[in-house]
Amino acid sequence: METNPIPVLTIQTTPFDDQRPGTNGLRKKTSVFESKKNYLQNYIQSVLSSIDLRDRQGCTMVVGSDGRYFSRAAIEVIVQMAAANGIGRLVIGHSGILSTPAVSCIIRKIKAIGGIILTASHSPGGPAGDFGIKFNIANGGPSPDTVMERIYQVSRTLEEYAICPDLHIDLSRLGRQDFDLENKFKPFRVEIVDSVEIYLNMLRGIFDFGAIKSLLTGPEQLKIRIDAMNGVMGPYVRRILCDELGAPANSAVNCVPLEDFGGQHPNPNPTFAVSLVESMKGGEFGFGAAFDADGDRCMILGQNGFFVNPSDSLAVMAANLSCIPYFRQAGIRGLARSMPTSMALDRVAKAMKVALYETPAGWRFFGNLMDSGRCSFCGEESFGTGSDHIREKDGLWAVLVWLSVISVRKQGVEEIVKDHWVKFGRNYYCRFDYEGVDPRAAYYLMRDLEAVITDKAFISQKFAVGNNVYSVEKTDNFEYIDPVDGSVSRNQGLRIVFTDSSRIIFRLSGSGVGVGATIRIYAESYERDPERHSRETGIDQSLAINNGVMDLLLLPLQH
Repeated sequence: METNPIPVLTIQTTPFDDQRPGTNGLRKKTSVFESKKNYLQNYIQSVLSSIDLRDRQGCTMVVGSDGRYFSRAAIEVIVQMAAANGIGRLVIGHSGILSTPAVSCIIRKIKAIGGIILTASHSPGGPAGDFGIKFNIANGGPSPDTVMERIYQVSRTLEEYAICPDLHIDLSRLGRQDFDLENKFKPFRVEIVDSVEIYLNMLRGIFDFGAIKSLLTGPEQLKIRIDAMNGVMGPYVRRILCDELGAPANSAVNCVPLEDFGGQHPNPNPTFAVSLVESMKGGEFGFGAAFDADGDRCMILGQNGFFVNPSDSLAVMAANLSCIPYFRQAGIRGLARSMPTSMALDRVAKAMKVALYETPAGWRFFGNLMDSGRCSFCGEESFGTGSDHIREKDGLWAVLVWLSVISVRKQGVEEIVKDHWVKFGRNYYCRFDYEGVDPRAAYYLMRDLEAVITDKAFISQKFAVGNNVYSVEKTDNFEYIDPVDGSVSRNQGLRIVFTDSSRIIFRLSGSGVGVGATIRIYAESYERDPERHSRETGIDQSLAINNGVMDLLLLPLQH
């Protein structure tokens, strides 16, 4: 305990006009947070002030990071400001490290008012990289639109922030650290906790660890290759997959969290997880996975580098949830996917006779569904999958689901996926990202494209792509009415839906960091015939964006 009370200071500042949080919080180049005076402090104050003062006084919050550059400096500021703003206790991961799923888990476990996660997900780290601040609410999930708007409105008029600049903590020392503050009746407490333990205990209650351990160590041992991509997941992979479940130590690679992720993009896809893909192509390993920086997304690979499209992974997992003790006990109340995610999950929901919810992109939309008991399992096409065990997508949980399915079915990844296609049909699917688009041009493109596709003359048109003919059934600008609270989210993406359920979707993304807008184009083509399930996913086979279709769509858009 400090002998002399630590002073609480009020610092004058001026507001910034660019602190509106996006889909995944506030993301900027690291240099903006590091070098722009009071930029970090202003945003943290806006987050804290968005919490009602009566709820804030003496409450508990969780803080964690994916270990990227500037995280330690930012955590110190967050601690100093939390203390000054009346927070009673902070729970922080050892060395500042906590995966996003672990933060969600701890918030729910200790009934915290929320948590601050320092991450820019799959974006690069280091001084020239990206940095982000995400605020999760009391259910453990991302902030809904109402909370993000409240934070933004505070940031626009902020004139001062409170801080205890003389308060310093030791992130390397597990346990409690108490501090007396001026004009505060109770000491401010910081608890440094093991980054893995609470999350691991939760997983023990969900999965049959004995069965998974037998799979990884028994006579028919499944050899796995797990790439943590030098992000937050290294300690989790080592502790859970290797120490707890018996996978050999050399099963896990790139497990040391680095501030710059080793100079790589911690993005779990075939483009950036190249070393994993090459390792899997050799045939030595039967299962492979890679995680993003904060551990909420993962890529799944089978033997010989067989790539499982995230939308397929979502559907296959849903169809096999009975392999997981948690779901055998709790049952399946409903499934959910983001609108751009392929409709493969819809076919599983229909077969299971459970509700299927289609939401806008962004994990926050699943929270209400799960909190109200409507949804048990959900996911997005961007490599994120999760369930109602927490309120975030969860990469390692998804890996354990896959290992559980393999253990029960006694099949490899590729065989499981292809059996799924035979039963449900295959949804060929791909996504194209156009980044750095001039925001004004992006706005006009989407506006004019909407006018083209919603014109009555466009409905029932036919497009020939290879040997297939696609007939337009309906078009719209996706709008979501939350079945729980009735809130409406408009302008969530332009959809062209064909009579066979194939789709083309155009969407402006809200998760970018760089200059300019990002336009994402998604293409999906459904194939029932098993004889046509082995084609490569490409522009032809997934509708992709056939030149003739694009010419027709974009011709009226020239300015």
